[in-house]
Amino acid sequence: MIAKRLITLLLAVYVVQGCGSGGRGEQARQESQEETTLKAAPAAAVELNAEALLLRKELEQNGDYVNSRDFPSLIKASLVFEELETGNHIIDLRPAGEFGRGHIKGAVNIPFEGLPEYLESKIKPFEFERIILVCGSGQVSSYAASLLRMMGYGNVYAMRWGMSAWNPAIAGEYWLKGLSGAYENQLETADVPAAPAGDLPSLQTGLTTGTEILDKRFRQLMTEGGQAALITADEVFADPSKYYVINFERKDKYESGHIPGAVRYKPAGTLGIATEMQTIPHDRPVVLYCGTGHNSAFATAYLRLFGWDARTLVYGNNAFMYNKMVTDRAVLSWLPFTQEEIHEYPVVK
Repeated sequence: MIAKRLITLLLAVYVVQGCGSGGRGEQARQESQEETTLKAAPAAAVELNAEALLLRKELEQNGDYVNSRDFPSLIKASLVFEELETGNHIIDLRPAGEFGRGHIKGAVNIPFEGLPEYLESKIKPFEFERIILVCGSGQVSSYAASLLRMMGYGNVYAMRWGMSAWNPAIAGEYWLKGLSGAYENQLETADVPAAPAGDLPSLQTGLTTGTEILDKRFRQLMTEGGQAALITADEVFADPSKYYVINFERKDKYESGHIPGAVRYKPAGTLGIATEMQTIPHDRPVVLYCGTGHNSAFATAYLRLFGWDARTLVYGNNAFMYNKMVTDRAVLSWLPFTQEEIHEYPVVK
C-alpha cells in the first residue's frame, strides 16, 4: 500500500487559496448567502453503483480531503524560499532538460509517473515536515498533490504558480506565455442548469473494498501521467459543446462572464456530495476551470479517481479573459498572474 492512512501531521501550515484572494473560510462565508446548501439537497433518484459508493466511503473515512480545510494544499514560493534550510523536501516534476537548466537548491527531479515508487521505496515521506511539488506552472503539481493527499500523504503541497513564481526566466516559458484575452468577446453571463442526475462512472475494477479500489485508481492515474489531466483554452473554445464545462468559481465571478455552456458548481460544496456529482455526465469529457487553474486541478484529481474523463483548464480564466480579470480585479478579487507574483530567487544547475 502506497501510504499509511489517516496519519495526522501537526504542521504549522501556511497554505494559500488557488483561484482567489481569500481563503476557504472567506469563500464559505461569501457563499453562505446563496439560497441553498448542497449538503441539504434532496436525495437523488438514481442509486450509485457499488464501486463508486465504496470509493466515496473510503475517501470520507480517510479524512474527506476535498472537503477539509487543507483543500487545496498550496504553498507560496516566498515561504518555500524562507524554509529552504528546514526539513522540507522539494520534488521537481518538470522534464529533465528543464530541471537541468535551473532548479531550486536541494530539489530532486522525479517524473510524475515515478512518484509512487519514489515515495514508497526511495524516501521516508513522513520524516519531512513538508513535501513540496513543483512544476513549470503549478498545474501538474497541483493535480499530483491532490492525488497524493487523497492517498494519505498529509504533508504534500504544490507551490502556487509553480517555478514561474521562482524565477523570471521560467515564468517566461510558462505563465507569461499563457496569459490571453483572446476569447473575452465569446463569454456568456446567463446561468446554465446542471445536467439531469445519473449514476457515477462505472470503474469496473472488480475489487470489493474501498481501499483496493482507491489504490488501483491512484496507480492507474499516475501511470497515465499529469498531461492527461490538462486541456487548453484553444481546445475548449474551438467547440465548447464537446465538453461538459464546470465553472469552479463564486457566483458573482461566474455571472460576470463564463465559457459558453459552462455550469457553475460551488467550490466548497460539490466534491463528495452525491446529489451534485450525479449531475456531472460522463458521456463526454468534463472540463473544470477556476481563476488560475490551481483549484480546478485539485478538483480534477477527485473526479478522475471516480472515472470521469476530467481535465483542468491550464491557467484557468487567465488563459482566455486576462484583460477582464485585470480590469475587474478590485471588484471581483480576481487573481491575474502579474509581475508581482514573480520572484528572483536563485536556481542551481
